[in-house]
Amino acid sequence: MQRPRLTIGQWVGYVGLALVVLFTVLVAVFGGAVVRSSLNPRVPFQTYEPPPAPDYAQAGAWAMRDVRDRGAGPASVFFVHSTTYDGGEGWNGATDDEQALAYLRRVVLPNYAAPFARAGDVSAPLYRQASLYARLTPRDDAREARRFAYGDVERAFDAWLARHPDGPIILAGVEQGGELVDRLLRERVAPDAALRRRLAAAYLIDTLVAVDGLPKDVPACQRRDQAGCVVGWAQVAEDDDAAARRRLESALVFDARGQLVERADRATLCVNPVTGSTDTAPVPSRLHHGATNATGLEWEARPALIARAVPTQCRDGLLRFERPSQESFRTGGNWADRRKTPPYSLFYGDLELDAQARVGAWLDRNAG
Repeated sequence: MQRPRLTIGQWVGYVGLALVVLFTVLVAVFGGAVVRSSLNPRVPFQTYEPPPAPDYAQAGAWAMRDVRDRGAGPASVFFVHSTTYDGGEGWNGATDDEQALAYLRRVVLPNYAAPFARAGDVSAPLYRQASLYARLTPRDDAREARRFAYGDVERAFDAWLARHPDGPIILAGVEQGGELVDRLLRERVAPDAALRRRLAAAYLIDTLVAVDGLPKDVPACQRRDQAGCVVGWAQVAEDDDAAARRRLESALVFDARGQLVERADRATLCVNPVTGSTDTAPVPSRLHHGATNATGLEWEARPALIARAVPTQCRDGLLRFERPSQESFRTGGNWADRRKTPPYSLFYGDLELDAQARVGAWLDRNAG
């Protein structure tokens, strides 16, 4: 029996469908490489002219400056934000880049700075951050860009300390911000006995930190009623062993000379934010204090928390977790946005509780 011949229209339809499928496959396989290549500044860092330096005496150099909620505690919080600048034009982002500022205000501040608002007033400097591209390549130029960002954060820290000469302090940073706070701890806080005494806690959120790089006088937190210690972790989903390997193998950490070097086989810090300790036992979801997606919320609006939702475990130097099933905890956006800090916080309620507890422990230690 002779098969019916395809019409020209049918041929065109089939060919068109095949091209669409081919294009989809090519984008899936090579799209990330194309976007990543487009973010390459294509100029050596040594000849690169960075954006103008911010003046931290001016309010415009701060995303938030001494913002205090009603009923907040007595601490002063110095928060360093994560990567919000994609790259392309430069190794480091200008502090007035509109797209980077929009992501900072819409995603990072409400999800990651807001949990500290109940502990005290919050300040978050704008700084010439290393681009997303600089965090996706081990090139020397990229390392220089990440080191360069520290200079701004250090100057912002000095300006902030001048406005907060006494009382308990909290330092917090996410991803790139955590990397810079880690260095700030070792180079500025640990050697200064007066600053060490003021430290309620430091939070290195979703940040890989070498355990042997922590100052002996600012140790990892072992319990929630402990002050003057570090809560830090790098998180990877429980079912994503490939991501865990990539994260550990590509990690760079600051050394004692302020250089970014390969982590090699050094153990990495994991203080579970749910328990506030380095205990490696599995932590059931019933102990979890609350995840949320606060993206787009005004600062004063406290988000609804979904508690008892995220089981966790510190294992092999990483915080392994199971993501809640709700759609609001899925990472969307373009290729670049999917490689930034997620637009939700799995441990909002845990950090909120932890910060208040450590300020309370600091007050008890310094009573009288």
